[in-house]
Amino acid sequence: MRKLRARWSVLADRVDAATPADRDRTVDALRAFAILGVVLGHWLVTALTTANGGLSTTSPLAHMPWLAPVSWVFQTLSVFFLVGGHVAARGHASARERGVSYGAWVGQRLARLFRPVTAVLALWAVAAGGMLLGGAEIGTVRTLLRLVLSPLWFLLVFTALTAATPLVARLHPVWPLAVVAAVDLGRFGLGAPEWTGWINVAAGWLVPFTLGAAWSRGAFARRAPAVVLLGGGVAATAALVVWGGYPASMVGVPGAAVSNLNPPTLAAGMFGLAQCGLALLLREPLAAVMRRPRAWAKVALVNLSAMTVFLWHQTAMMAVTALGLLAPADLPGLHTVPDSPRWIAARLLWLPLFAAVLAVCWAAFRTYEQARRRPEQKTPTRPAATTGAPPRPRAASDLAVHHA
Repeated sequence: MRKLRARWSVLADRVDAATPADRDRTVDALRAFAILGVVLGHWLVTALTTANGGLSTTSPLAHMPWLAPVSWVFQTLSVFFLVGGHVAARGHASARERGVSYGAWVGQRLARLFRPVTAVLALWAVAAGGMLLGGAEIGTVRTLLRLVLSPLWFLLVFTALTAATPLVARLHPVWPLAVVAAVDLGRFGLGAPEWTGWINVAAGWLVPFTLGAAWSRGAFARRAPAVVLLGGGVAATAALVVWGGYPASMVGVPGAAVSNLNPPTLAAGMFGLAQCGLALLLREPLAAVMRRPRAWAKVALVNLSAMTVFLWHQTAMMAVTALGLLAPADLPGLHTVPDSPRWIAARLLWLPLFAAVLAVCWAAFRTYEQARRRPEQKTPTRPAATTGAPPRPRAASDLAVHHA
């Protein structure tokens, strides 16, 4: 154990030394927080039970509505889109300054998003076919595929907004928020068709994305705008839940008449504003923490394979659940109905095993996300003694730069 700590300390110091001095580490910290929030949220509020014969999906939020505040903590997608808008707008502006074409810029941005998706789709196509040939119930296979594929909607929306960065980067967030409000008014107040709600899939996530673009232009250099976002978002969300009839849960609940997430509602939009305001206010404390090499190295590692973690976390949970079916009886917190605090306690005990299986998936599939290294150019370099700077450690440099 002591040797492992020593090796980790050495690696952390190398990653810290290889990170450019002008890099805003808080951006990476917020991205890591958002991804891990989604992962833990899914593991806590998604349950696969055998109550109906085959595997079916349910949620503790459906059986214990008082758990709704859990969704306030772990529904962190707005923060991810905030960071995505910031990075996309800043990257596109930098590419234009360097004379890089839009096609080259967007191709590079999107390639990393889609490379790991191919591995997920290929493995689950084979797995689904094998299960059906082996006699598994179609309903069970459909349930598993839905859990695997459902996170991809987020990737498609994020891809579209990233590709549209030149068009939406300077759009004021109030305009997409107004579209969300108008769509909700039509759906819930004027009897508009339910399908109109899906307009909010683009408009709803465009709100934090454009906030991130505004952040890249210096709109949040002072704390006051972020305070307004936090305070106004909290007040508006509370009013919409208490008096507007919106659900308290910020994620979808099986069997509920209205979901705040699928598609996003005005309540989810206002909650997202509050989350973005809080994230922007936390930049200074995060910056102080990220100056510690060990803390920064953990964030850098998560960002290096953020999409791999996101895409495979449901597979990790389902793998543990499937292996548990070999037990002679249903395992608490894994196959049982999530209708009591005992289920919560049992589920918490399963989380380390979910994480261990996810680590195996990460080791097997992370190469699909990490960019292929270009051949190094044979250019003469001056020795370190002449330049006065030590040579940059190659592996640490990869960790510090490629997760941008």
